Amino acid sequence: MDTGGNPDALDPGLTGQEARPVPGVGNGFLAGYRVRFDEAGPDGMMRTSSLLRYAQDIAWRHSEHLGFDRNWYLARGLGWVVRGVELELHAPVPMGHTLRVSTAVVGHRRIWARRMGECRLADGSLAARVTTDWVLLDGRNRIVRIPNDFGVAFVNPEVGGDILRVAAPSGDPIASAGLAVRRTDLDPLDHVNNAVYVDWLSEALDAAGWRGALEGQGRLLRLEYLASAEHGNDVVVDLFGDAATWTARIRRPGGGDLLRAQGAAST
Repeated sequence: MDTGGNPDALDPGLTGQEARPVPGVGNGFLAGYRVRFDEAGPDGMMRTSSLLRYAQDIAWRHSEHLGFDRNWYLARGLGWVVRGVELELHAPVPMGHTLRVSTAVVGHRRIWARRMGECRLADGSLAARVTTDWVLLDGRNRIVRIPNDFGVAFVNPEVGGDILRVAAPSGDPIASAGLAVRRTDLDPLDHVNNAVYVDWLSEALDAAGWRGALEGQGRLLRLEYLASAEHGNDVVVDLFGDAATWTARIRRPGGGDLLRAQGAAST
């Protein structure tokens, strides 16, 4: 790929060896994403939630490249949703910088698939790595078996281990914050987008005085998505621990966890 010597030139999308974030995995896709003004916070750095938006967008682009576009899913009444995320933050990303974002399906089981993605700065250094576990839903929001078509297009081994989990927090929360689901929080599947839950966590962490507990370098974030909030719902974010090592849950006011999360320094 030739960007004319400009590190901020957008990649048109690549596949093959250069696009593989995981050695030995025979699928991958690479593209450039310029960090827009609205994707950065008051410090001029990319928000953590924006990294998840890049991860899901490049997953869609990879799928479309292999013939599984929006129309393919609509015709079959199917859609992927995120069930678990592990996000490693290695370096802050300034507004206006173009990240080289890669993705690959690194493994699958009968009803879920795992993607690995990397976000690299212009000098090739790692800014973030994201592992995402996806499940496939039908029109009734039931988990269904992955069609055989995917095993042919996304060549990868059967993944070992289990889907990403986060233990339920115990005890009384240190702080709680109430929020309302807005129409702008919904994605084309009419779900609250997975990145929105990270925005809600950020608001609650800031309100508790734990600013920066979700941003910066050397942080590890784990998320388990349990259910989806809907437009017009109220939600509550409960925080436990402290700014260095915290856990959280996002729930309905009357109970019922929607998301569990953990944040800590990476090792």
